[in-house]
Formats: sequence, structure tokens, C-alpha cells
Amino acid sequence: MNIDQLVAIDIHTHAEVSCRNPFDTYRADFEEAVDRYFGNTKRPTIAQTIAYYRERKMGLVMFMVDSEAEIGRHRIPNEEIADAARENSDMMIAFASIDPHKGKMGAREARRLIDECGVKGFKFHPTVQGFEPFDRMAWPLYEVIAEHKLPAIFHTGNTGMGAGMRCGGGLRLQYSNPMLLEEVAIHFPDIEIVLAHPSWPWQEEALALAMHKPNIWIDLSGWSPKYFPESLVKYSNTLLKHRVLFGSDFPLITPDRWMKDFQEAGFKKEVMPLILKENAARLLRLRSA
Repeated sequence: MNIDQLVAIDIHTHAEVSCRNPFDTYRADFEEAVDRYFGNTKRPTIAQTIAYYRERKMGLVMFMVDSEAEIGRHRIPNEEIADAARENSDMMIAFASIDPHKGKMGAREARRLIDECGVKGFKFHPTVQGFEPFDRMAWPLYEVIAEHKLPAIFHTGNTGMGAGMRCGGGLRLQYSNPMLLEEVAIHFPDIEIVLAHPSWPWQEEALALAMHKPNIWIDLSGWSPKYFPESLVKYSNTLLKHRVLFGSDFPLITPDRWMKDFQEAGFKKEVMPLILKENAARLLRLRSA
């Protein structure tokens, strides 16, 4: 990644539509719930997303969420995202997502994706994937990630998936309480764990965890910065300024909107470059620590 030519690195973007496989319409009611929650029905292809970021001279980390066990939908292939990153290596990095229910087969896939496809990290969504982060079921995956000293992004807090559906679509918000990651942080100190999103309603827990565990980071995706809790802005400006990351949650929130609101959300001018690019450069080992 040519970071000196980039204005920012978005650590949190979603692959929404494959350029290779047909869109899986099974359980479209979950997509409709997300659309209502965010007021956004745009679903670009992977190629369209890359073009969008290239036009803005922004780097991006892209992934999908493998929820085949809990939701029953076919995933976008990790290999497709990895191939796109390899073809756009000046501004894109691929993270993989593997359903933890796949156990040792999932761990084998993770190792292959690292060794053969060049993925640089992993994404988990405990609520959508239907698992508690500390569940030993997921440890074979964590062991591979730790062996390669790669970062892992975990969704935390509320989610638009299932929002407003009968019984919330059966998805459990409690699995995305950031404190459930404490055991993971303790047992796998070589994994840099990113708590995705303002973790409402557990924002204070997320901040406490990041203050206590040096391998815990926070990304600011999924919300407009004008709605960030005061405590999140305060710690981002001070004690956690070297472990807070820019993320948009594209396409649900665009970087255009996020960046505009970020300028007015109370972040210090000297901290903004850290959040927008420099912290991500260290996390992704694009710069030395």
C-alpha cells in the first residue's frame, strides 16, 4: 500500500456484491432490516467500491462476513476479495472472514488464505455469526491468526442486522458485548483486536478494555462522528489516541459523510492524522511501531 499517497485508510469496508457469483437472496429480510436501519439501499460491487476509494485517494481494508451457519446465506469468496487486493495493492488490503462454526476446517482455510492469498487480517461478527467470542469453538481460528500475528476486527455493540424484525431475527446482541473479548485478549496477546464501532450500549466497557489491554484497538465505523459519545471523543483525543482508527462501514456509511462530520466532532487537529491514517499504518505493519 502506497500510504504516503493516501489521504486516509478506511479500516472497515464491506464487500457487498460479488463480481463472480450471483447475489444470494436467501433471507433478504435481513438485508431489508439493515437498509431500514441505515436508510441506505445502495449495494455496490467489489469493483465499484474500489473505484470509489481510488477516486478519493483513500486506502481501504475490505472483508465480508461469513455467516453461513447462523443465517444460511452463501458468502462472497474470501479469494475474490484477496484477488482484488492483489490487483490494487497500492490502496487496498484484504481481510478474510470464516465462520467459527467451521472449527478446524476453518482454521485450515485461514492458514491457506494467509499463505497463498495474502490476506492480512480477519473479521468476526459474533451476533451475526452466532457465537460468544471466548467460545473454545473459535480457538483453532484464533491460533492461526495469533501464529501469524495478524489483527482481527470484531463487531461490537448494536447492529442493523435483524433490527425491527420479529425477535430481532433471532440474533443475540449480547454476543457483541466487548467485554466478552477480554478472554481472547488475554489468551492471544499476539492478536491485535479491533473493537469495531462505537460499542453502544457498552461504550464505557470498550474504553475500559482498551485502556487495560494494550492489544485492544477501537475503530470508529458505523456511526456518523457527530453522534459519538463524549467519552469516546475524549479518550480518542488523549489516552487512546494511538489505538483509534478511522472506519466508515461502507457502503452503509460513506467516507464522504464520515469525514465531513469528523471535522466537526471535537477531535484535536494533531490527533486527526493518527486516526485517519497513521494508526492503521502501524496496525497493518505498513510503518514500523
